[in-house]
Amino acid sequence: SAHADEWKMLDESAINHALEGRILDYDNAWQEFMASGRTLYNAGRDSWGKWEVRKEGYCSQWPPSNGWACYRVSSKENLIRFTGDSGAETIGTLRP
Repeated sequence: SAHADEWKMLDESAINHALEGRILDYDNAWQEFMASGRTLYNAGRDSWGKWEVRKEGYCSQWPPSNGWACYRVSSKENLIRFTGDSGAETIGTLRP
């Protein structure tokens, strides 16, 4: 359709469905979202964190910090976009 090139905002269940058990590839890194609520980010070395979905969107926590950061999530075809409170965006490509 003509709207295929438009980003679609994802709600809580759609975010879970899009990410759980999947791997996203970024420019110089990748991230796996496990059903257990753990997430593995690798930009040359493994970094383990936690993820969960709240009404605010996708939220993650990375030790040693115990604070959570939340992002609005939108999708377009096989792309996932995270938008922070500052408006900064990160886009990843879902691995098949």
